[in-house]
Amino acid sequence: MFWKRKKSDFISLNLSGADEPVVEQVAEPVVEKPVEKVEPTPVVVEVKPVEPPQPQTPAVVTATPPQTPPVVVASPVEETAEDEGFMKRFRKAISSTRENIASRLEDVVKGKKQIDATTLEELEEALIGADIGVQTTMEIIENVRKQVDRQMLNDTDELKRTIKQHLLDILEAAEHARGVASELAVPDDVRPYVMMIVGVNGVGKTTTIGKLAQRIKAEGNEILICAADTFRAAASDQLAIWAERAGVPLIQQKQGTDPAAVLFDSLKAAKARNADVLIVDTAGRLHNKANLMAELEKMKRIAGREVPGAPHEVLLVVDAVTGQNGLSQAREFMKAADITGLVLTKLDGTAKGGIAVAIAKELNLPIRYCGIGEQADDLVVFDPKAYVEGLFE
Repeated sequence: MFWKRKKSDFISLNLSGADEPVVEQVAEPVVEKPVEKVEPTPVVVEVKPVEPPQPQTPAVVTATPPQTPPVVVASPVEETAEDEGFMKRFRKAISSTRENIASRLEDVVKGKKQIDATTLEELEEALIGADIGVQTTMEIIENVRKQVDRQMLNDTDELKRTIKQHLLDILEAAEHARGVASELAVPDDVRPYVMMIVGVNGVGKTTTIGKLAQRIKAEGNEILICAADTFRAAASDQLAIWAERAGVPLIQQKQGTDPAAVLFDSLKAAKARNADVLIVDTAGRLHNKANLMAELEKMKRIAGREVPGAPHEVLLVVDAVTGQNGLSQAREFMKAADITGLVLTKLDGTAKGGIAVAIAKELNLPIRYCGIGEQADDLVVFDPKAYVEGLFE
């Protein structure tokens, strides 16, 4: 499951009889016909099945397939196949990062049976070179040094396992520290659920919005897109292409319109349509431009005024290829936008995907989604375990 807020309309009758089947109830109200009274005997406790020619018993309601709301339940076999397919694609996407980290580690431990001071220095250089981050690298090195001193870590295989576990701990800690870990935890009465997407130009923000919209709609949600990037001429045109491709309504105005006004109209439209989700595109603002950051703050205030708690998510899109520069962007956006999570794009196109760990460690932000290709279904939920396993397989 990628993203789902709507709950199933499945209702269990909770029949207690051992031989009575549990049947789905039709979503539309069923007017029950009065049951003909046949020799009423109130003292009878045992309920015996009625003969086939007399189907007046209202306890069982048979739902016909066309009338049943479309609820997709994946079988264990389908779920297993989907998981295997995801892992295969994910490993392929981070292959460049894996080769970079793996080759560096192999160079460090090649021909060595013991871990000494020289090994630790070379390991430090290797991790920093893979964009793991200085702070994270120093913590890993210190942890390894303590274990070596206590003779708890003696060979290179143990060294790799230690690094692997440390990276996983960082990503999982960030996932549960703040922000939105999963939209499944959001109450159904939050409507519309407002997702604001921020980031500088060129990081894949428009593409991310299009992919998100397509996937969220596929889960059965009513969704709208707000084209609040009115500064860049081609922004609305690009977004319109994605919206048409996904079959999602797009609320937009002419270039130069106040972005906050576009957001206001979009919120009104979303409430009028009783939409489940509103995705808001914002200007590709440079993180060092104070006026654009102030505009973003204004949009947040308007969203909160029209829909309590909005924006419910503020996702920062970061290009994995930019490395440490992406970390700098995230720091500045945190000051103005109160980021709740990250979308890491182009993870399949860099050998320095270790930036995911650096951002998670320094900013304590969960990575919500990652882009692993150009297709519409190549935006996936980030899985810390799959990521780390993929780096050290």
